Amino acid sequence: MSNVQFKFNNDGLIPVIAQDYKDGTVLMLAYMNKESLQKTLATKEMWYFSRSRQVLWHKGDTSGHIQKVKELYYDCDADALLAKIEQVGDIACHTGNRSCFFNKMF
Repeated sequence: MSNVQFKFNNDGLIPVIAQDYKDGTVLMLAYMNKESLQKTLATKEMWYFSRSRQVLWHKGDTSGHIQKVKELYYDCDADALLAKIEQVGDIACHTGNRSCFFNKMF
C-alpha cells in the first residue's frame, strides 16, 4: 500500500470522496478501513467500509453500479482520499440519484 502513513480515525476509518473522472461531479462520500483500501488498490474497483452494517462493501455488488478507479489521491495530511472513478450505471447514491449531493441549500 505504498510507504504513505495514512491517518485513520479512532474507528480505523478514512473518508473518501468519489468523483466522476470525466466531468468532476462529486458523487459520494464514504469511508474505508485498511482492508477496503487494500482491496480497492488490488482490484481497481471501489471497496468501502459500511459504518451502519460494520462490513466491507464492494460498491455495486447488489446494484451492478460499480465504481472503477481511474485515479486515487490522498490529501496533504494523508487523512482523506479522493477517488476519481468511472461510475458504471451512472447511479452512485442509494436513493437512485447520480450523486448523493442533490440537496441544494442555496
